[in-house]
Amino acid sequence: MLDEQDITENSTMCKICKIQLDKVSETKQLTNRELFILSHPKRVINVNFPLTLDNGDVYIFEAFRIQYNDARGPTKGGIRYHESVNLEEVQELAFLMTLKCACVDIPFGGGKGGIRCDPKKLSKHELERLSRTYVREFSKFIGPDFDIPAPDVNTTPEIMGWMMDEWEKIKDCKQPGIITGKPLELFGSKGRSYSTSYGGFFVLEEYLRHKNMKKDKVTIAVQGFGNAGSNVARILNEHGYKVVAVSDSKGGIVNKDGLDIPAVLKQKQETKKVQGLPGTDNITNEELLELDVDILIPAALGNVIHGDNMDKIKAKVILELANGPVTPAADDQLMKKDCVVIPDIIANAGGVVVSYFEWVQNLSNFYWTEEEVNDKLEDKMKAAFKQILKTWEEEKGSLRKAAYIVGVNSVLAAERARGNLPKEETYFAKRG
Repeated sequence: MLDEQDITENSTMCKICKIQLDKVSETKQLTNRELFILSHPKRVINVNFPLTLDNGDVYIFEAFRIQYNDARGPTKGGIRYHESVNLEEVQELAFLMTLKCACVDIPFGGGKGGIRCDPKKLSKHELERLSRTYVREFSKFIGPDFDIPAPDVNTTPEIMGWMMDEWEKIKDCKQPGIITGKPLELFGSKGRSYSTSYGGFFVLEEYLRHKNMKKDKVTIAVQGFGNAGSNVARILNEHGYKVVAVSDSKGGIVNKDGLDIPAVLKQKQETKKVQGLPGTDNITNEELLELDVDILIPAALGNVIHGDNMDKIKAKVILELANGPVTPAADDQLMKKDCVVIPDIIANAGGVVVSYFEWVQNLSNFYWTEEEVNDKLEDKMKAAFKQILKTWEEEKGSLRKAAYIVGVNSVLAAERARGNLPKEETYFAKRG
C-alpha cells in the first residue's frame, strides 16, 4: 500500500501533470494515493538501439514508449519522430492521452512513444529501417489488447503500415488492430486522415453555439499548416467560416477579408510553403499568434504561447489543436484576460476517437463508410464537450480545469472499481 508521503519526492512524477492536478485539487483535495496514481506513469520503457545508415555509418537512436494508465483499457497513443523528443515530453503526452481518452469516453488508457531524430535527414529506406527496428525493440510491450500505437508528429500512415507489417512478422499472425492510422489498403479507417481537425471543428461549433456566436461574425487564424492545420482550415472554409491567416514553419500569410483556402492549399502543395500567395501579406508565426482575431488555432508544436508572448495574445478563444501549445503560466494569464482556451485533451481528441473506430473495425473485420465514421465522430465529440461545458458552468474556473475534472473522475472511478483505491465515495465518484 502506498504510504501517504509527499509525492513530489518521486523523480518519476510528471511535472506538468502535477501542475494541472493541483488546479483540480483547488476544487476538492485529492488524497495522496489518488495523486500518486494520476501523476506517475505505470510503465516507462527507454531503449537505445543502433541503426546502420545508407552510407554505412552506425548511429544510436534513443526511443521511448510510456504506458501511463490502463485502468480504462489498453493504452493508446502516437509515436513521434522529432529532435526534441525526450522522456519528460513523452511522459506528459501520455498523461494527456490518459485524460483525453477518458474525456471522450472510449475504452483506452493513455500511452505515447517517440524517437529522438530528425526524420528530414533520413532517406526513405533509413526511415523504414528505423520504424521497423522500433517495433522489434518494443514488440513485447505492444499489442491490440495491451498497447496500441498511432501516428503523431512526423509519422505517417505509411510508417504505421511498416510497423504493423513488422509486428505481424514477429508474431506470425495477422492483426491489423495492433496499430491505428494505417493506410486504407491495410485496413485503416476512412476519415482518419483529417479526424483530428474534424473533431476540433465539432468542438468549436459546439462552443460557439453555447455562446451564441455566429460563424459569419468571427475571424480565425490557424498557426501550423501541416495535416491538422491545413485540414481544419479547409473544413472551416467549407462550412462558411472566415479564415484570415495561416502559417507553416517558413512563415505565414494574412488577408483581413478572408483567405482563399483552396488557393492556399494549392500554393502549399506546389511550393511547400504558404507565403507568396497573391493578394496576401507575409507575416511571421509570432505575428500570426498576436493577430486581433476572434479565434486562434495553434495546430503545430507545443509551448508556442508562453510567458514572453502571452500578454500580446488578442484572440478571444484559443482552440488547442496541437498538443500543449499553451504553457501553464500563459494559461493562467489568458484566463485573467477573459481569453477562453479550449484544451487539447478535448479539442484534438478527434484523432484518437477515430483511431478507436479503426481498432473496433479491425477487431470485428467489419468496415464503415466515411459518412458513418464522421457521423459517429460528431456524436462522440459533441456529447463529450457538452459534459465538459456542464462541469465548467458548475465549477467555474477554466475549460481546461473542467476537462481535467471529467477525465480524472473517469480514471479514478475505473481504478476504484478495480480495487486499486478505497471504495469510499470521493468528490469525483459522486459527480459521475
